[in-house]
Amino acid sequence: MENLLKTKQLQSHQPSSEALLRLLDAIKRNISDSRIDAVSEETRFDAAYKAIMQCAMLGLWLHGYRTSTSQPGHHQTAIQTLQTTLGTHASTVIVLDALRKQRNISDYAGDPVSDEAVVECIRQAEALYQQTLKWIRANRAELSR
Repeated sequence: MENLLKTKQLQSHQPSSEALLRLLDAIKRNISDSRIDAVSEETRFDAAYKAIMQCAMLGLWLHGYRTSTSQPGHHQTAIQTLQTTLGTHASTVIVLDALRKQRNISDYAGDPVSDEAVVECIRQAEALYQQTLKWIRANRAELSR
C-alpha cells in the first residue's frame, strides 16, 4: 500500500463514519438493482460491478486510502488491493479483475454481456459485500448495523 501511495496510485483519505455508512448503503442498493430482471443484462452487470468497486473503495477507505482517479487503472488498483484491505483470496481477485475487463469491453467497445457474466458478477458482488460486512464486524464494529 505504501508503494502505491509513493507512486500516486493511492492517496491518503480519512472519510467520516457517515461517509462509510453511505457507501455501505450504496453497495446494498446496487446489489438490489442488479437483481431486477426487467432491465437489460448490461444494466444488471453494471450495477453489480459498481457494487464490487464500491466494496473495493470501502476497503481502501477503511485503511485510510483512496485511489487516485486521475491515474489510469484506478479500478484495477482498487480490485488488486482487496487482498490487503479485506483479506480477499487471490483467486477471487483474479475473477473480479476478469469482470473488470469484461466491463471495459462492454463499455468501450459495445460488446454485449453474456448471461453467464451477469450471473457471475452478481454472485461476486454479493459475496464481496458479505465479506466486507464480516470485515467491518471484526474490525470496525461501530459501523455494523
